[in-house]
Amino acid sequence: MAPRLLAALGSQRDRYASAEEVQKYSGIAPVTERSGKKKWVHFRWACPKFLRQSFHEWAEHSIAQSLWARAYYQQLRDRGKEHHAAVRALAFKSIRIVFRCWQDRTAYDENPYLAALAKRGSPLASVFAAAAMSM
Repeated sequence: MAPRLLAALGSQRDRYASAEEVQKYSGIAPVTERSGKKKWVHFRWACPKFLRQSFHEWAEHSIAQSLWARAYYQQLRDRGKEHHAAVRALAFKSIRIVFRCWQDRTAYDENPYLAALAKRGSPLASVFAAAAMSM
């Protein structure tokens, strides 16, 4: 997945001003439409499909490799999200993390993110703490 992510982000760090731009351009960010009193949310149709697929597959692979990703995915599934919707939500969250690593030119390390979640009192922190105890 590394070559695909490198191709997605490129080497020009000023190409994207924020992680939100990457999320929208790649098609991972949801689109909310409104008409009158109705509102519906769907994924983006107008985007580079290979890029969206790359982030989706990367997030799906991270479920098996990352403690917080597994906990977040399971939390979404327990709330009733379908598999692909949960993976897209995980990709949405993961893009922010990888964007920061890309901007700062640092390798990804899960421990600072887990510590930040625990410090903020995130409900996800208790979920992955329970998962770590069961391992």
